[in-house]
Amino acid sequence: MSIPISTKRLAAAMLAVSAAVLGVWAAAFPLSFHNDFPLPGRHWVSALGPYNEHLTRDVGGLFLALLVLSVWALRRPTPSALRVTGGAWTVFTAQHFLWHAFHLGVFPVADRIGNVVALAAMLLLAVLLLLPDRRPAALPAARVSGVA
Repeated sequence: MSIPISTKRLAAAMLAVSAAVLGVWAAAFPLSFHNDFPLPGRHWVSALGPYNEHLTRDVGGLFLALLVLSVWALRRPTPSALRVTGGAWTVFTAQHFLWHAFHLGVFPVADRIGNVVALAAMLLLAVLLLLPDRRPAALPAARVSGVA
């Protein structure tokens, strides 16, 4: 299976947006992130333990670092840049997904589903960046040489 660069750029853009939102929220407003993520009334972080400002700000920094990498890959979408970005996101999102998958018992059913869907989507976008690239079809030789 090969993936067009345009699809990979879209995946990197989606990851960048999520990194920007999560990174700024957790780094700049850690108590709000702890109490209100992903939306007010849905307590995905606070249900898992007591507030830790240091840890929450560090998570924000992690997402901001992934944002920098994702934006760089978007601006210079070479196969290697997209793969390195996918690798970094995959390392983080795979362990993040697995940890949460084994700790869903504290959530109501709707939040269990939301957790799995949100985390799986991020993991799938990351893995998509690791797949081989589909190169654009080459132009016929006559068109390349200028002969019509």
